[in-house]
Amino acid sequence: MILQTENRNCPCGSGKSYSECCQPLHHGEAASTPEALMRSRYAAFVLKLPDYLRATWHESSRPETLSLEDSPDWTSLQILETNQSGDRGTVLFRAVCRLGKGWGFLEENSDFVREQGRWYYLRGDTSEGQLKPGRNEPCPCGSGRKHKACCL
Repeated sequence: MILQTENRNCPCGSGKSYSECCQPLHHGEAASTPEALMRSRYAAFVLKLPDYLRATWHESSRPETLSLEDSPDWTSLQILETNQSGDRGTVLFRAVCRLGKGWGFLEENSDFVREQGRWYYLRGDTSEGQLKPGRNEPCPCGSGRKHKACCL
């Protein structure tokens, strides 16, 4: 799937356009940090790019096949913490998705490794749950508006 216009905001939530952010990585450029790779992988889930996800998954833990047909409708991403030491890195993030008429989330503490100048996703410890945003909290859809004025 390709965005209708490359100047739209990147799905990863960086605030940059897709063409300035994750698109170059989706086309083969190496990510500069574990966070950049994680953001590009989230965008690949949103855009349904399973080949990119497999290519950036370390060979030691990469699934043989990957289908995104039943993937949730991801709406926003929050980076909670990042760490990098040499050729190892971690990213703790929360990804929000629509669940019927409500909202769900996936939190993951992901491990990354750099080999031959390229970062790869190794594995992650995940937890899932339901979000119940208050009326005056930011809307989980990522619009930046209050929930009561957006998707309530």
